[in-house]
Amino acid sequence: MTSPLTRRMFIAAALSALAGAGHARPQSYELVAEGSRVAFIFTSNGASQSGTVPVQRADILVDRQNLSNSTAQVTADVRKVRSGLLLITQAIKSPELLDAATHPMVRFTSTRIRLGANGRISEGAQIEGQLTLRGVTRPITLDAVLSRPAGTAPDDLSVLFIQLNGELSRAAYGASGYAGLADDTVLLDIRAEIRARA
Repeated sequence: MTSPLTRRMFIAAALSALAGAGHARPQSYELVAEGSRVAFIFTSNGASQSGTVPVQRADILVDRQNLSNSTAQVTADVRKVRSGLLLITQAIKSPELLDAATHPMVRFTSTRIRLGANGRISEGAQIEGQLTLRGVTRPITLDAVLSRPAGTAPDDLSVLFIQLNGELSRAAYGASGYAGLADDTVLLDIRAEIRARA
């Protein structure tokens, strides 16, 4: 038979454990570089052109108790931009466009997450944030989808896939060169694979 003191100690320990579970810290994730990239699409002389920029770093915290509290900071190196044609790649890196020599990094920092139907990112959501390009920082909103690898259990969040889509005006960031050859609107298609840190 347990004493009143022992019972009180057990109850106190149980309440402490429950409180800890209810206020679990957000899970930190690391980037899987080979499964991540930033793609961009633009129109030049009436033809669709595309390119990619490798994601250099991603600092992502997923709050499983409240997904809207999750955060993301993503950095890509525009010096490593690639397109289908060498001439276009060189033009993109030039001072008239991304000015990769002076501003080698493009950064996105989330400021707010609007959840989709039923409060789930997997059913579509929007991520508001600040995008820094060519040293200019402006707000941007991206459509977001978060998913798990096929065949994994619903509660297995060890590996996640993130898809972000949006668009920007390159002139708004000072990348206004070659205006007669390429449209101002650039579409973004960002894919990232992330793995939970131990």
